Amino acid sequence: MAVSYYQNQAEHLLKEYMLADPFVPYTSVVGGILACKLVYDLTQLISALNFKSYPSLSYMKRVEWNNRAISTVHAIFITVLSLYLVFWSDLFADYQLNDLITYRSSSLSTSILGASVGYFLTDLGMIFWFYPLLGGMEYVIHHLLSIASLAYAMLTSEGQVYTFMVLISETTTPGINLRWYLDTVGMKKSKAYLINGVVVFLSWLVARILLFVYIFYHVYLHLDQVNQLQVFGKLLVFVVPLALTVMNLLWFGKIIKGLKKTIAKRQ
Repeated sequence: MAVSYYQNQAEHLLKEYMLADPFVPYTSVVGGILACKLVYDLTQLISALNFKSYPSLSYMKRVEWNNRAISTVHAIFITVLSLYLVFWSDLFADYQLNDLITYRSSSLSTSILGASVGYFLTDLGMIFWFYPLLGGMEYVIHHLLSIASLAYAMLTSEGQVYTFMVLISETTTPGINLRWYLDTVGMKKSKAYLINGVVVFLSWLVARILLFVYIFYHVYLHLDQVNQLQVFGKLLVFVVPLALTVMNLLWFGKIIKGLKKTIAKRQ
């Protein structure tokens, strides 16, 4: 009887508070942070047992190893769900004419954004704690822009369609992290490293250059709806993708230089 009572109380608390619409943003953010902690600890445990080179790494290398595992898991999670919401679900479909596309949202989309906010807060905290060993000022700016955009879309439901479009660009993260892992374990001269470099180049071109061209085109086609957003919402729709495009182009230049060096060394 006692077990059944506490089980019912727990279910009531979950449904009425933690999963109730007003609480979804906050519980999902907390859930995202806790998930990051879980991935960090599991990575530390699994890597120590299965990778001979892991225990011999310096403390900061192990921290970065675990940190990159978090970003890889987040990237896969957010890319799959963003692709689903933008291109396969009915949520942002143009044929849904009952309301403005720029104000559409659901409990699922809001909770996904909350989990992503939790990730970016965790990663930004680690960047500040170990600054500048996990990333310089460009990473800080990137994360602050991401948190501002995600949190605003999550709390107001404004512009979620464009937020998820931008999040598709996280497609490139696993490749970037794999490149670092291969370098760290001494496989920089391997064929896998070269293939990964080509994959990173192509994925970056598609997900961080061409995708943003599509975003600007989509904004142009729906400009009348975008103009009905609040001032801050319009600012995020126009300024954030533009700022990220500039940073993506700068990073793309570095990727091209790195790939050229790798190919030149093999000739």
